Amino acid sequence: MSYNGIMKEFSVTLANQPGQLATLARRLSTAGIHIESLAAIGSDGESLLRLMTDNSDATRRVLREAGLHFEERPVLDTFLPDEPGALAEVAQRLADAGVNIDSIYLLHSNAEGLHFAVTVDDPQAARANLT
Repeated sequence: MSYNGIMKEFSVTLANQPGQLATLARRLSTAGIHIESLAAIGSDGESLLRLMTDNSDATRRVLREAGLHFEERPVLDTFLPDEPGALAEVAQRLADAGVNIDSIYLLHSNAEGLHFAVTVDDPQAARANLT
């Protein structure tokens, strides 16, 4: 396993209505921002959108200008070997250190391994246990 650094995750609340994602994606695109990962879940009239981009400062500005409610969190960028038990081992190591995983994204996989992004309640303790 290797640890590469910190990215930013933006959690954005949108109305769960047609066109909301299209409008936000267009605003980001117009600002020249590339979406690196995205997940969305709708419930009770709202959608929670979690995204990472190639430009946190510009993303923050676009979200503020759009008047959207959002939270920003550091994301740990982690590579694991593509083998049974690798994720279980890392999750257990974090749990043993008292670190709670809030979200985890499989960004991509290839012959070299699995590329995960992880948000946690204690990034400093997590970094110490991911290296």
